[in-house]
Amino acid sequence: MKLCELSPAEGSKKDPKRKGRGHASGNGKTAGKGHKGQNARSGGGVRPGFEGGQMPLYRRLPKRGFTNIFAKKYVSINVEVLERFDANTEVTAELLLETGVISKVCDGVVILGRGELTKALTVKAARFTKSAQEKIEKVGGKAEVI
Repeated sequence: MKLCELSPAEGSKKDPKRKGRGHASGNGKTAGKGHKGQNARSGGGVRPGFEGGQMPLYRRLPKRGFTNIFAKKYVSINVEVLERFDANTEVTAELLLETGVISKVCDGVVILGRGELTKALTVKAARFTKSAQEKIEKVGGKAEVI
């Protein structure tokens, strides 16, 4: 089979409706829009969500919760990810970014405690969980909050 021999399955492709191309097409004259009225006009129709004056759904439903615009967005990584660095390395957000561990630094990096660490590292991050801090310090490293 060659690329030029491929074709779509029978009946899977339909011809587009050709509007305004004469009576025989079934879509001639008014092009399927009927006679006069709001929807027959150019630019006619109602805006999305308009229900003909009935109270629209988005106003009938209650509001729930809120978004805290002052919330800090942290990027979280686990202790096991730090294993890739050499011993006695100073691990910062910039280093994590340039090595591809994280794709962006939002408001800081949080170190979580999943996995094991065998090398002494100096880790500088915005936050540490208790278990992560214990694991870093247990192998002789330092966890510094910046």
